[in-house]
Amino acid sequence: MISEKLQNAINEQITAEMWSSNLYLSMSFYLKKEGFDGFASWMRNQSQEELQHAYDLADYLAKRGGAAKVDKIDVVPQGWGSVQEVFEHVYQHECHVSELIDELVNVASEVKDKASQDFLWGYVREQVEEEATAQNILEKIKKCGDAAGILYLDDKLGQRK
Repeated sequence: MISEKLQNAINEQITAEMWSSNLYLSMSFYLKKEGFDGFASWMRNQSQEELQHAYDLADYLAKRGGAAKVDKIDVVPQGWGSVQEVFEHVYQHECHVSELIDELVNVASEVKDKASQDFLWGYVREQVEEEATAQNILEKIKKCGDAAGILYLDDKLGQRK
């Protein structure tokens, strides 16, 4: 059985993951409108990944005898300036998500729930990769220098499956 405190914290994370999914979907729509099909496709995949995290957290709660809840999802931003600004926001957001996951691990530790700590450490490891990926893309965008470079990177990111 999962503690009420940890159940509530995981439900908050479910909401955060759904918000993240909407954020990346909004970015996808924006990039598509701006003519960056590859970046838009990459963001859509990110959106789906975040939604899957929400599902996985809900499934975990059910396995532990808890109750997953869908809470209100706040509105996400609808527009950005450049591709670089979009990915600066992605990197900042991934750093924020890492902080949220770290706090979840702290709650699991506080309530001495080793199974949940183990489960959540998977997210800690994934966030290291998410931050590195966002930072890497941002650094490449900064190095592009011209439209041809951005279009090349757009094409490369569009190849992600």
